[in-house]
Amino acid sequence: MCGRFNVIDNPGLQQLLRDLGVDLQLPSGINLAPTEPIPLVREIAGERNLEFARWWLTPSWAPAVDQKYAMFNARSETLASSRAFRHPFKCQRGLVPMSSFIEWRPEGGVKQPWMITCEQQALAVAALWDVWEKGEAPLLSCTLVTTAAPDEFVPWHARMPLLLGADERERWLDNAHPIAADDRIFRRELKMPLHLQPLSRAVSNARNKDLQVLQGTGDVIELVPAQ
Repeated sequence: MCGRFNVIDNPGLQQLLRDLGVDLQLPSGINLAPTEPIPLVREIAGERNLEFARWWLTPSWAPAVDQKYAMFNARSETLASSRAFRHPFKCQRGLVPMSSFIEWRPEGGVKQPWMITCEQQALAVAALWDVWEKGEAPLLSCTLVTTAAPDEFVPWHARMPLLLGADERERWLDNAHPIAADDRIFRRELKMPLHLQPLSRAVSNARNKDLQVLQGTGDVIELVPAQ
């Protein structure tokens, strides 16, 4: 699952945006949480842009904007069958750039937050988007795709965001060509080395937006893809 992440304007994030063909500088976003506006890269009619979308998918057919159902994540296993996700999965795929995401695991009777990063690059997370037009203005919203976690990550959580490699990003953003529900892009595999570091539990409060909440409180653990 993915319920919190960060966008830090640094060389890694700038390089990812350049690789995606998006020429702009993103404002930093700390401890971003569902229902907040988040950066979304999408491609329409061959033109690729970055826009801000509400992080909680509101399907175009929904009668109202609400949080009755948890639509900030979309399980990869249900993308082709879910009423809310199947159309976006077919032709409204996008990508959310991030510097790190946060996961919690039980430790000593409390939920300990951990920050997950990749030192070599910023993270590109698969997303789906839709536009709701029943209000005063169109609402662009999105959901982050999650997959079953690889063995290396399971001690932290059973699921994780769908991280895309360089070749996978282009395929995911190309909405002219559908992606099969059983595509290898969803494989249960660690695709890149990840660094995990414990954080202060202050980050668990989404109102804490100070960069200081991302200072590590313990040693870094490195997860390396199997050879």
